[in-house]
Amino acid sequence: MPSSHFLYALYILTALLAVVKAAGLPSKIYGVNLGSWLVLEPWMLPQEWLDMGGQQCGDCSTCIASEFAFAKAYPNTVDAIFNKHWSTWFTQTDLDQLKAAGINTVRIPLGYWIVEPLVDRTSEYYPKGGILQLRRGLKQIRDAGIAVILDHHALPGVQSPNQMFTGRCTKDVQFYTPYNYHRALIWSGVMTALSHLDPAFRTVASLQAVNEPIMDANQTPGYGQFQKNFVQVVRAVELALGIPVSGVAPLSVVSSSRNVTAALSAASGLPNLFNSEVRQVLQDMVPVLTKVALQLTLDLNFDQQGLKVELRRKSPLITNFMDVNWQYNNPSNPADAKIGPQTYDNHLYYSFGGVADANEEAYMTHVCNLDRIEKDAALGNTPLWFGEWGLSTQFTASDAFLVKWADAQKYSYSKGAGWILHNPNVCARYIKQ
Repeated sequence: MPSSHFLYALYILTALLAVVKAAGLPSKIYGVNLGSWLVLEPWMLPQEWLDMGGQQCGDCSTCIASEFAFAKAYPNTVDAIFNKHWSTWFTQTDLDQLKAAGINTVRIPLGYWIVEPLVDRTSEYYPKGGILQLRRGLKQIRDAGIAVILDHHALPGVQSPNQMFTGRCTKDVQFYTPYNYHRALIWSGVMTALSHLDPAFRTVASLQAVNEPIMDANQTPGYGQFQKNFVQVVRAVELALGIPVSGVAPLSVVSSSRNVTAALSAASGLPNLFNSEVRQVLQDMVPVLTKVALQLTLDLNFDQQGLKVELRRKSPLITNFMDVNWQYNNPSNPADAKIGPQTYDNHLYYSFGGVADANEEAYMTHVCNLDRIEKDAALGNTPLWFGEWGLSTQFTASDAFLVKWADAQKYSYSKGAGWILHNPNVCARYIKQ
């Protein structure tokens, strides 16, 4: 359950309220991650995880310390147990507190398994039903007028070794392969379609391609091409739906198609629509989207309630990537993938070390002279927001310093597109009333 200090933490960590623009993000983002909601990271809720039936261990790959391990250990009860967690970890009360505190944006970490047809149930183990909880939460967020970034947080095949945030703790990283790149692109196409078709998704403004890939670019073969394919899949789906994309001619197949799947199928056969992988994704996502639409009771016919007209008035999603400086060893530049609106994300945790010396003066000096926004802008990675940050430190911090530390981070990160706190439920643990 969320901490009783939830509201207190938010009031310390938020700034002035900004108004959400229609069909987009606020001019300045003051946000939070809904971490451990639909991608559960046991370290964030240790006692609840144990109460659910999970375990704790030094090496998370050796015990029940991830969603994958939990679902494998409890195949008959995992769905009901996780549904209870989803229902209680993020509630209307939490949302009311976010709104009251001035939060105008939420970033929602998602696993690929939320699109259930993508999961190979013979070898992959995850809870089912998350898409229904996502829709429930998005309706509430929409009604609160808060913008949403959908973050592909846990990728098929796992994108980083031994990390709970990938949904499976393992050293066997398989995301950077053609098979799993393809599955991730189908996921991206389905999420793009849902964001434009389902009224619950109305305030979804941005889709993030990959959360925190391996930092060493030598270990992420094919990632640069994936970045380009991701943007092209998002734009191809939007074009198939009849949504205008700046600089790209509209597709004639839309006017002759009676429903969304027919338009996607027709678009997949156009030889000049991006590359062959993108066209194959459009074809392969049709049965996946059909199944998800049935699960959500979502009508995919264009003739319902003037859907075609509404789609022509929509704005394209904002594609989002971890910034180029997230990686080293000659990384690909996501700016090269840009078609239409695009933004960039940087994550900064001083408590992990390697940023500043472990004392108050060093922390404040570094963050008040932060140059990441300028360095990214020089490489075309702008606008930049700080999509994860927190209050934790490498030293014992006083309450007074934590307030000052929060203010200093907000000040520096707001020089860019804004900031998104890692997790208010967790940050509250670091604040004492």
